[in-house]
Amino acid sequence: MKLITAVIKPFKLDDVREALSDIGVQGITVTEVKGFGRQKGHTELYRGAEYVVDFLPKVKIEVAVADDSVEPTIEAISKSANTGKIGDGKIFVTALEQVIRIRTGETGEEAI
Repeated sequence: MKLITAVIKPFKLDDVREALSDIGVQGITVTEVKGFGRQKGHTELYRGAEYVVDFLPKVKIEVAVADDSVEPTIEAISKSANTGKIGDGKIFVTALEQVIRIRTGETGEEAI
C-alpha cells in the first residue's frame, strides 16, 4: 500500500478529483496549504506599495491506494493537474505500513 501526496494549484482540484474518480479511487483527503518551490513566490502591488508574496496558495491531496493502483493514480493526477507552467506541483509516494478502518476494524487493503 502507498500514500500518494500531491501538491497542486488550487484551481486544478476539481479536474484531479474527477480524474481520480474515473479510475476508481474512492477516498481522498484535501488540505489547503501554502508553500513554494522553484517559483519562490512573486511580487504584488497593493495600494501603491510593492510586496513579496513568499508562500503561494496550494492544495495538498492525499490518497491511500493498493500497490497495483499506484501508477494509474500518479498518471491521473499528473495529466489532470498539468498546466505546463511553473508551479504545477509535485507528487510524493510513500509506503504505508498499516491502514485500519476505525468503524469496522478492517486492516490492510480492505480498509482502503
